[in-house]
Amino acid sequence: MSAVARFDLKMDVEEKDVVARAAALMGTTMAAFVRTAAKEKARELLDRESRITMTAQDFDAFTTALNGAFTPNAALQNAISSARGIKRA
Repeated sequence: MSAVARFDLKMDVEEKDVVARAAALMGTTMAAFVRTAAKEKARELLDRESRITMTAQDFDAFTTALNGAFTPNAALQNAISSARGIKRA
């Protein structure tokens, strides 16, 4: 059996009436209706926010940058040179 956590929710009378009517139409309890709706909305949001959407022009620039030869800038060159001088244990 999975762990269960409690979540309390306060809503005004109108909101409760709307949720109660919708739950009744679905043939479920208010708690099950709200839980299902919240999970669906959360999954949609997490799915949308976990993706990066680019225009075709942005994608072309991105792939060109990935496929191009890498040339470190001066700051990175200095860091590489400094790191080579460090003795490791």
